[in-house]
Amino acid sequence: MENSKCIFCKIIARQQPAKIFYEDDDLLVFEDIKPASRHHYLVIPKNHIPAANCLTNNDLPLLKKMVDVGKSVLSENNGDVNDMRLGFHWPPVNSVSHLHLHVISPVSEMGFLAKVVYKPDTFWFVTADYMLKRLDSS
Repeated sequence: MENSKCIFCKIIARQQPAKIFYEDDDLLVFEDIKPASRHHYLVIPKNHIPAANCLTNNDLPLLKKMVDVGKSVLSENNGDVNDMRLGFHWPPVNSVSHLHLHVISPVSEMGFLAKVVYKPDTFWFVTADYMLKRLDSS
């Protein structure tokens, strides 16, 4: 754990409960406590990275792995990968300062407020595709 005050670091250290769906040496995937749809997972790196805007092109392999693992967890839990949203909240609108990829499905069942909170390519929420392109071009 790198940040003793970070709730996600506490989840990684098993000091805070969470429903965990996947874990390896680099990543942890758990259920969002306020799901925006039937499936809502958070993919986090075990290494404390504050937010998406802190990523550099050196983090491209990590980002790709986060996306791949998120899609895999969604599929394994009968989520619809053709009706999903993958993305990050952009500071200062992020609720937890530990990088986390939202994996949400089905998007078609999201309520009005969730559609606003997780609206793609706004100043507060960016898609995983946007981040992949941003890092790949830097």
